[in-house]
Amino acid sequence: MLSFLPGPVKGAIILILVILNTLLWMPILVVGALLKIIIPINIVKKIVTKTLIACATNWVSMNNFFMAMFLKVEWDFTSVEGLTKNDWYFVNCNHQSWSDIPITQKILNRKIPMLKFFLKKELIWVPIIGICWWALDFPFMKRSTPAQIKKDPSLAGKDLETTQKACEKFKTTPVSVFNFLEGTRFTPEKHARQESPFTNLLKPKAGGAAFVLGSMGSQMNTMLDLTIVYHDKDIGPWDLFCGRISKVTVHINKIEIPKEFLGKDYSSDPEFKAAFQAWLNTLWENKDQLITDIKTRNNIN
Repeated sequence: MLSFLPGPVKGAIILILVILNTLLWMPILVVGALLKIIIPINIVKKIVTKTLIACATNWVSMNNFFMAMFLKVEWDFTSVEGLTKNDWYFVNCNHQSWSDIPITQKILNRKIPMLKFFLKKELIWVPIIGICWWALDFPFMKRSTPAQIKKDPSLAGKDLETTQKACEKFKTTPVSVFNFLEGTRFTPEKHARQESPFTNLLKPKAGGAAFVLGSMGSQMNTMLDLTIVYHDKDIGPWDLFCGRISKVTVHINKIEIPKEFLGKDYSSDPEFKAAFQAWLNTLWENKDQLITDIKTRNNIN
């Protein structure tokens, strides 16, 4: 509708609208979160949680509307049957840019439960959005470096403890746990440093996914594996808002998680650890080939 506007103008308007949209919903989220603390009764917490999730879903819908008003993006994505807002999903996506998150939200919003992801503890201090994440029960993790864990081995169990606490909350209301299995954004430098065996991907990290599936048990038995391929070189969030992203291909693969992977302890079961990593590697091989095929078909360098 307004895609004719200059790129930076579109970017600035969309950014301002997203900020105003966030400010609109933030007071409701904070009041709701405080209510759950003040009145720790299960029925109250459940009603408030559903209300807050509805607010967050509307926030995403409004952001999608803003982008549709100002951007002319060609969306090429597969449709998936049988998705419901009343089930639990583990959602994975290859990670190239922070644009991956609004794109994933656009495609899956109102089709499955709201996406929740594990965040670095420092992100709670991000202005406006940090307190919204807190109000929506997004789990904050204190990431420890290998050197810190070597010095204090007790730190190794902290992330697992945080994951288990978060999953206890996730069990009461349907949720979609969103995770970048690569653990970081793909860059040629990281790819070379890792000596990744995949052409288009970094190595998948099994730990986070395995801990979630172990904690959730049979309640979470479906993975939605998203593969995003950008048809443009500049793919950052500002590029998205400025209309520099012209086409995005998203392939969604609905996968039944093998029953033998549910409810297992990744930290103390070496057989499960090896089997789960092998399963992910096979998934990654297929994903890597899919990206190559999409790039070849669309003449993307």
